[in-house]
Amino acid sequence: MKKIDFKDLILFENEDYLVINKLPYLSTLDDRHEAQNILDLARTYTQDAQVCHRLDKETSGCLVIAKHQEAYRNIAIQFEDRKVNKIYHAVVEGVHEYKEVLVDHNIHATNKGIAKITKEGKPAQTIFNTLRTYYSYSLVECKPITGRLHQIRVHLAHLKSPICGDEMYGGKPLYLSSLKRRFNLKQGTEELPIMQRVSLHAYAIGFEGLNGERIEVVAPYPKDFDVLVRQLEKNR
Repeated sequence: MKKIDFKDLILFENEDYLVINKLPYLSTLDDRHEAQNILDLARTYTQDAQVCHRLDKETSGCLVIAKHQEAYRNIAIQFEDRKVNKIYHAVVEGVHEYKEVLVDHNIHATNKGIAKITKEGKPAQTIFNTLRTYYSYSLVECKPITGRLHQIRVHLAHLKSPICGDEMYGGKPLYLSSLKRRFNLKQGTEELPIMQRVSLHAYAIGFEGLNGERIEVVAPYPKDFDVLVRQLEKNR
């Protein structure tokens, strides 16, 4: 990955917080296999930066960073009390009409980093709403109430609407040939998926600042997610 200018990622900033639009494939915390991660980049910008929550490496979108300890404590309490509002957008397989559908199934994270629904797991709740349906796919709004590992991905797989590209939980890559009837691939070339990762984006986040003001931030789609949605719109 080319060198990232942290300033280019910033969506919101005040004296206490930064909200950035995390790039896909960029780890939130230190990763031995990668030269760059969000925490290190943030600390070159503001010395005492602390990441307030995590996004999966492949997931793009809103990520909150506290500039000092008091700010971190303030939002940590809100996460604990489930007062932070998070909205994700996902492109899923199948046509689904979800209206405030609540999935309430405990999740257990194995030591291999895979999450499973099991009674012995920790409580996990997500609310789903369909934003748009296409020929055989849906764009779904996901509102996690809790914050378990791979929660949205596992809950959507449970609803038999796995996220496109999420092969860990049963989702298949989405190819242009499956959308376009007259799709011709150049001879001798291999077709690649429209999006080469899990089709999940942390679209918006809302929380209370230190002065009691409400902070609401929306992260525009990154290029790959935007291209995917445009192709779905084009080939409805």
